[in-house]
Amino acid sequence: MDILIGLIIIAIGSFCQSSSYVPIKKVKEWNWESFWLVQGVFAWLVFPFLGSLLGIPQGSSLLDLWSAGGAGMSIVYGILWGVGGLTFGLSMRYLGVALGQSIALGTCAGFGTLFPAIFAGTNLFEGNGLILLLGVCITLAGIAIIGYAGGLRSQNMSEEEKRAAVKDFALTKGLLVALLAGVMSACFALGLDAGIPIKEAALAGGVDGLYAGLPVIFLVTLGGFLTNAAYCLQQNITNKSMGDYAKGKVWGNNLVFCALAGVLWYMQFFGLEMGKSFLTGSPVLLAFSWCILMALNVTFSNVWGIILKEWKGVSTKTIVVLVCGLIVLIFSLIFPNLF
Repeated sequence: MDILIGLIIIAIGSFCQSSSYVPIKKVKEWNWESFWLVQGVFAWLVFPFLGSLLGIPQGSSLLDLWSAGGAGMSIVYGILWGVGGLTFGLSMRYLGVALGQSIALGTCAGFGTLFPAIFAGTNLFEGNGLILLLGVCITLAGIAIIGYAGGLRSQNMSEEEKRAAVKDFALTKGLLVALLAGVMSACFALGLDAGIPIKEAALAGGVDGLYAGLPVIFLVTLGGFLTNAAYCLQQNITNKSMGDYAKGKVWGNNLVFCALAGVLWYMQFFGLEMGKSFLTGSPVLLAFSWCILMALNVTFSNVWGIILKEWKGVSTKTIVVLVCGLIVLIFSLIFPNLF
């Protein structure tokens, strides 16, 4: 029962993340770099900070927790993850919600799950390590099928139809950006792993396991914010878009939707940490939890892609391939429970 509860919590967080790009479509009169920076303030600073407060032992502070070790490396991995977060946003711009998230999150799922296991000395060719490796391979297979469906969609659409579905659609550029986003985004999982001493200190201080990892998440997102802020401000200067922030008539609207996008995005990791506390009885599922989150993100993002009509007008074959990919992804979530 605990495992089911944990998976449901992760699924809810995943659904929120996959929905986070929908409010951005409501942002008015701002360039990409402007709304990306403002939503990042909420996604990577405000809400992670508020969440981290739940993980502080009574009579202690965040600084006390971070002194337990690993804080520096969590921030460094966060800075590297920030490159992934930045290019992740660009992949949505060039490929749309469905295909962009599928490719980026698929790559992120594989590297983010296997890197911590390899660094921990896990043998991926026997026992639980082999189950973990096979689970990741199934996830990647499902995402590859979805990627193929995206290629079919591109072939079957005119340039006008592509632009109607995704304004800045560019398949080759988008695929390269999405792959880079996936590899660098995997550093988030490494940042969480580096912050294990902090999480253990929180648990030792009496913090409930549901919240003990939240102070670590704040460190990783802080690092990511630094990367994204530097790039967005540079783009503001280059594109002469600093004036976006002075458009008072749209500030109220844009602030609300950026904040909504930020909290929805953050919920994936809030849910991941809470869900993992229910998976401690299954070491394989616990290690596979990152991949589960990414697979669910891909599944829900494609649901949103359908709702937003990004797959409108494609052939029956393309839809069949897409559905097959989603089925494989769903099976990847079940696979670790078979052993």
